[in-house]
Amino acid sequence: MLVIVVNNAPPRLRGRLAVWLLEIRAGVYVGSYSNKVRKRIWSDVEKLIGDGDAVMSWNIPSDQGFDFETIGTNRRMPVEFDGYKLVQFSSID
Repeated sequence: MLVIVVNNAPPRLRGRLAVWLLEIRAGVYVGSYSNKVRKRIWSDVEKLIGDGDAVMSWNIPSDQGFDFETIGTNRRMPVEFDGYKLVQFSSID
């Protein structure tokens, strides 16, 4: 399963995501694709996100069972801790 959540995304990016994924809530896109297609979709997000922010999560065969990546300014940032990827909250000034 692939999940992408966008905030303040330009309409062009939202339309591009809607081509590949189902928008189940405003800014929440889900689907099921190979690693190659996932990387291609994320590449589009990186190019088109502008001043917005996004997070993508997908299944992997690990103890945690998933991985995630973020782009843009957001209070929640990924950090590695003891082999797990966690979320650290930071203040945005």
